[in-house]
Amino acid sequence: PPVMLVELLFQAACASLLLSSGQGRVYPARKKPASFAVERRRVGPHVCFPGSGSGCCPGWMLSPGSGKCTLPLCSFGCGGGSCIAPNLCMCPDGEQGITCPEPPGTCGEYGCDLSCNHGGCQEVARVCPVGFSMAETANGVRCTDIDECRSAACEGTCVNTEGGFACECGAGRELSADRRSCRDTDECQATPCQHRCENSVGSYRCSCRPGYHLHGNRHSCV
Repeated sequence: PPVMLVELLFQAACASLLLSSGQGRVYPARKKPASFAVERRRVGPHVCFPGSGSGCCPGWMLSPGSGKCTLPLCSFGCGGGSCIAPNLCMCPDGEQGITCPEPPGTCGEYGCDLSCNHGGCQEVARVCPVGFSMAETANGVRCTDIDECRSAACEGTCVNTEGGFACECGAGRELSADRRSCRDTDECQATPCQHRCENSVGSYRCSCRPGYHLHGNRHSCV
């Protein structure tokens, strides 16, 4: 029947196109074939079996604009590159291959952790809490406490804590508002004396009104 003859002619034409375009050559994955992509584009539209599926030869798909089979398919994906022929990618570095290498990670020296929130996941850089630094140990990468007292400017004594530090002042002195410097403690504010109190650096002294004398406890008046 004439229909069978037409279909056989289409198949023969397709096989002829594929053989003439490829010419039996094989290219290594990263070699730059000078005219391969140009040849494959020039011999389009790569229509093999009209009426069955997309009607395109393997490795090609319909172009939305023209409706012809001119868009190549790259089954391994091209990453940041573009598909220029079936399973042939043009990569950002100018190389060509069956796929393009992934760009270098953006997570830094110690890799990524997976952070999942609100139903979505993304890779984030591995970081440590404030006061800790990341270091490679015998047990792998760990967050270790930073000894801030090596650089902290405490007027009194520096005490290293987990994730931070604290400044301490000696007897009769207290921390200032900046939490680093020390100031004299005004003991008289706690009214330790029965009559009169005189503050001094690191201490205080009680005294009595006329007609009284200081008790042996140094606080009461008799």
